[in-house]
Amino acid sequence: MARKVISRQEKAAEAEAAEKLAAEAKRKKASSRKTKKAAADVRLRLYWGVFSQNLKRVAVFEFDQKDEALKRSEELSKGGKSPHFVQKVKEEIKVE
Repeated sequence: MARKVISRQEKAAEAEAAEKLAAEAKRKKASSRKTKKAAADVRLRLYWGVFSQNLKRVAVFEFDQKDEALKRSEELSKGGKSPHFVQKVKEEIKVE
């Protein structure tokens, strides 16, 4: 069985063509990427929130008033009513 004669020049030309296609594909991928804008600095403030069992916020207290928030949740939970709990709440500070 005779083998087919392979031209080295043709193989080199094919390899170069394949490299060019790969380079073009990389350029297209790189150019199609969109840069994300940096998010604006958002300032948050921390509060204590009293929530019902249905996750409805009943009251909000300043962060240094945790004892008052706990007392309020205990008052609302007394007498077989639905339990209330205290959780941290972060709210955005609006700059005017």
